[in-house]
Amino acid sequence: MNTKNLLCLNALLVLIVMFTFTSSVHAGGNVYKLGLSLAITGPTSDAGNPYSKGVEDYFKFANETKILGEDTIDCTIRDDQYKNDITKRNFEDFLDQGIVLYLNYSTGSTLGLKKDFEEEKIAVLPASYHAGNLDDSNYIFLPIASYSDQLVILAEYVAKNHKGGKAKVALFVHPSAFGRGPVSDVEKAVAAGLNIELVEVVEHGKDLDNTALLTRLISKDVQYVISQTVQSPVATMIKDSQRLGLTASSFGEAGKITFMGAHYTGGNDLIALAGDATENYFWITAFNITSVPGEGTEKQLALAKLYGRDEKAANSHNYAAGIMVAQVATEAIRRAKAAGLKVNKENLYKMLNGMNGANAYLPYSTSGPVTYSETDRAGVDLLQIYSVQGGVFKSVGAPLESEYMKKIK
Repeated sequence: MNTKNLLCLNALLVLIVMFTFTSSVHAGGNVYKLGLSLAITGPTSDAGNPYSKGVEDYFKFANETKILGEDTIDCTIRDDQYKNDITKRNFEDFLDQGIVLYLNYSTGSTLGLKKDFEEEKIAVLPASYHAGNLDDSNYIFLPIASYSDQLVILAEYVAKNHKGGKAKVALFVHPSAFGRGPVSDVEKAVAAGLNIELVEVVEHGKDLDNTALLTRLISKDVQYVISQTVQSPVATMIKDSQRLGLTASSFGEAGKITFMGAHYTGGNDLIALAGDATENYFWITAFNITSVPGEGTEKQLALAKLYGRDEKAANSHNYAAGIMVAQVATEAIRRAKAAGLKVNKENLYKMLNGMNGANAYLPYSTSGPVTYSETDRAGVDLLQIYSVQGGVFKSVGAPLESEYMKKIK
């Protein structure tokens, strides 16, 4: 082939590529970039892995069912292995890609990037429900009520349902900001009149045997242990308690321990880890759980089936949590479009702040509506208590809000 013909062929190929790209852009509408950095592997991946699948699947569903018309969402999901330095690099790379909203994961990285979020003026939905995320922050939106709300509600439940004198309670917490965060709020609630005695706060290590801990708590007449950590250490503790014959068979059984915990301590994943040792375990979250029939859980299971997820992921409350943040992000974009606004960081921030009153948003994945405003950046205020009965989690009463958190804020 001579040089002239080769140049003509190259020019033709360039035109074809340009035409194909232009056609695909016009045919597919606008593409809105989002980013998610989380622990798909490494510590807490038991939560991060199904969470990432929930995010991925809902955005696929939103695009395929044209919730945004011809426009689509492109959310880049990166594994940060629960390492803050990797999270920061991922976030900076996402910014270079032109993201309009960011989905973060851990407590440590959310706190560490707080100033960056302020500088970039970008709305952030983290998987961390640490109340401290909201201190000196305008751009972090907790998907659900904080860990502090969760533990205080459990403590309130103890105070209202304990028989006899003042209930003696211990806290079992993760040795990090994630675990320690709610402790001071529980202490403040007790100081404000919550009728429990907080006997001990235990920061767990990597112990494979909790015999000494449990024996000590029983010797102090502790009847309730409320956990703020992840599932693995809770599974170890309750299996040890069952082995020692210390687990209450009914709520508040005298001389035994009733175990309770916040969002990341429970769910079907805990039952998989601890089996029948979970019986009578009390757990609080804002997410629907698939062992309780309902429209929301049916939609969650249908989404998982649509994209070929296994039963473990499909039935995980962390899969539901991933779906929920993707739903909120999609809804914010939909509302901006409906208002005739450009979909950018500024307007999505505005749409989130407007999710209240008659404009509250109800995802199918949660026990209550998402409500945000310029003075309220915790989304779902209504939290549901569940307990394991007959090997599955069942609802305990109606969803609740904390009474004492309103007093101590």
